[in-house]
Amino acid sequence: MPIKNSKAVFGITLILAMCIPLQASFQEKANSSAILVEAKRISPEPDSAAAAKPAAPEMERLKFYLGTWDYTETYGKSGFYPDGGKNTGVYTSKLGPGGNSLENTFHSQGPVGDFEGLLIMTWDAKEKSYKSYTFGNDFPGCFVQTGSFEGNALVYRGDLSMGDQRIALRNSTRFIAPNRISSDEFSAVNGQLEKLLVHIEAVRRTEK
Repeated sequence: MPIKNSKAVFGITLILAMCIPLQASFQEKANSSAILVEAKRISPEPDSAAAAKPAAPEMERLKFYLGTWDYTETYGKSGFYPDGGKNTGVYTSKLGPGGNSLENTFHSQGPVGDFEGLLIMTWDAKEKSYKSYTFGNDFPGCFVQTGSFEGNALVYRGDLSMGDQRIALRNSTRFIAPNRISSDEFSAVNGQLEKLLVHIEAVRRTEK
């Protein structure tokens, strides 16, 4: 079945993300200065290493992403892209604040299209699962997926609706060799059998 708005779906599938409000009370300038001086006098300076909370241990398992990667996307013929094709791009991954997230940026170009995005991964202790938050140049808002390790593969799942079509997405990524990862994105429309949408091979750049 042909998939409507396939360009937006492409952008979402290729990008494979909490604000804590602060409350402050303000005193008159003279009073606030006095309070600050008193606080410094009675409070020892915190040790920065001790004060920082360690990242969730589950984030350690995602560190295989770190670095800069050159990758190739291979598309078979499908309702998304009838002629198939290949794109090439660059993917960069670094730790977020406190090591509690991964910040990933990517940009690929080729006959299939021009895709650029930001992908944030983190561990949700309440749900006991990984979360990915995707922002892209081909769609508004944020696409959220939930993930876990299945064997050695990190698998994310999510779904979206477009008109009368409900599209389920599954991404499976594994570390296949030193400095090499492989990723497959599958899609299923309205409960039909899922089909491979794109296969990605990535090679990490090594330091010279």
